[in-house]
Amino acid sequence: MTDRTATAVDTDRLPPVLPAVAAAAVAALPPRLHRRLDAAVERLAGVPVGPVDGGVSVDCGPESLVTLTPGATGAVTDPHQARCSCLLAPRCLHRTAVLLACPVADPAAHPDPASTAAASPASDSAAAASGRTARTRKSAGGAPTKAQRAAAGALWRAAAAVLAAGVPAAGAVPQAELLRAAHGARLAGLPRAESAALRTVRGLRAHRGRQNGHRLAELVEVLHDLLYVTGRLAAGDADPALVGVLRRAYQPDGTLEVYGVCREPVISATGYAGVVTHLVAADGRQLSFGDVKPGGPDRARDCARAVTEMGAVAVNHAVLARGGLRITGTTVSPDGRLGAGKGVRATPLTGADWSTGPLARLFARPLAEVVTAQLATDDPEDPARAGTALFGGDLMVVGAVGDQVLARELDPATDAGGERAPVPDGPLIRLVPVDSHPMLAHVANLRRLASRPGLRVRVVGRLDPDRASTLRPLAVGPVPGAAATLRLPAEWHGRADLGYDELQGGHLPPRDPAETTGPVLAVGADAVAESPLWRVRRLVELAVSGGRRAVAEAARGDGTGLAGPLRRAGFTTAAALTTALADESDRRGRDAFGRRTDPDPDRYAWAWLAATAHLAAAERELIRSSWTAPPLG
Repeated sequence: MTDRTATAVDTDRLPPVLPAVAAAAVAALPPRLHRRLDAAVERLAGVPVGPVDGGVSVDCGPESLVTLTPGATGAVTDPHQARCSCLLAPRCLHRTAVLLACPVADPAAHPDPASTAAASPASDSAAAASGRTARTRKSAGGAPTKAQRAAAGALWRAAAAVLAAGVPAAGAVPQAELLRAAHGARLAGLPRAESAALRTVRGLRAHRGRQNGHRLAELVEVLHDLLYVTGRLAAGDADPALVGVLRRAYQPDGTLEVYGVCREPVISATGYAGVVTHLVAADGRQLSFGDVKPGGPDRARDCARAVTEMGAVAVNHAVLARGGLRITGTTVSPDGRLGAGKGVRATPLTGADWSTGPLARLFARPLAEVVTAQLATDDPEDPARAGTALFGGDLMVVGAVGDQVLARELDPATDAGGERAPVPDGPLIRLVPVDSHPMLAHVANLRRLASRPGLRVRVVGRLDPDRASTLRPLAVGPVPGAAATLRLPAEWHGRADLGYDELQGGHLPPRDPAETTGPVLAVGADAVAESPLWRVRRLVELAVSGGRRAVAEAARGDGTGLAGPLRRAGFTTAAALTTALADESDRRGRDAFGRRTDPDPDRYAWAWLAATAHLAAAERELIRSSWTAPPLG
């Protein structure tokens, strides 16, 4: 029986749907109904949804009840798992709209039963025996096959059509074409292209739905990656990085010894909250173990000492962040998340100090070297890329400007010991809060650190890939051998989690009257924010948010004011590429009868891709140089 006492439809309550299932539903829909599909999906925001045996139901009106019964993986992986009670089913508007309102399932986490049955069992056993995670099979190299080039070409055409139309016109039908092409890329063995296509669809839905926390820059980045990868593959480029690697949801990883680094509170814009404990394995890999579920800021705050089941063991996050575990029977996801299945067994280990064992590797290299390596990572899903991987360094606080703590990197430690001085002519590093929510302690702790100019502090955090010389710290600790450093309680084991632990005045050294705030007065401008490249970014983002015609209108309005400031600042290539994009956006052809027609989107897509790729490289170089060059007064 169906429970008709339901609430308004919520995509978080609907099961994910495999791309092939959603694309097939749109393909089977009569063309005369395509125009009504976007409106039907929007109307589902106020339609009741309720539970049924083995799934959920969505009431789309009289005699139109859509029932979704996901499989064992929790996703709709077969067309027969979506049924509608109307007379036109299964080629009906109700069923198709509901499938498109569901989240896009990750085929790696929710495999198609048919493809799973066809897979070779020997390959699975070999992968399990390898004891490695994430990247299970690398491309063998060589030029892409004919099938791969055809699949990449189909994805390129779908993505180029979306770019030319812009987000407002990239509704259900263009998204379904992307999903269909993504399934073709999966069958052809192009995991990076498939992943980029699925992330593009999710980004389009988030932007069209005005979801909190979604940024247009993220959609620009993923659409750039999709066009970049598929364009080169379709042209026959033999770079194996374009093919990517086959990523699986979780893989066996044998026995692991992991050591806690810190805890990070999580407050998601999509209604999830909790805690993630960051870990380092004995072999140096960065891993994590989380407890993130539906909830708000209260849940993130209350998870400070949360206990989460890992197999038969109850793991306290506060203890794990300062201790360690020996885990057997574990599984690890591509992004380093530890699984918590029934077969997992864990025993406690004595925690490692940040200065010894595998945790010391976080602080082994100069910050500029780490930043350069992270910025060089092209794959947006690589866990070692900037903004994802953790790294650490020893800093000296010099003051604050606004919500930013200003610091300088310390010279490497020497056998002679003594108080370490800042690196001569080193950059001024900005520490900004990971999350400014008032229920978390990030902002208050950074203010406390800024109150002691001259304080030596060891920091673990992430690079902010969009701002010059900016670090988002997660935890701090005392600098070994320093006198003017933190004095933390013994039970904190030499580290303070900035989101949870509250620093007090007694944790800081006495004020040193000799310290001045002189360096604060010499803060240089953000090289990225102050450069005229913002004109290029505005244009490439407008291309995504408004489409080809919006770019043409903006270019006609700006005239020579678009490229002139770029040339005067020395960005001559950016000026040329921006001009080419503007010219191409306004190019129109004529048919045999002289009537104006919409041009082929390929040339426009290449022009946009060139401008976007150059913009990303220029901004990346500005950020890299901000970590190596001294600040400008």
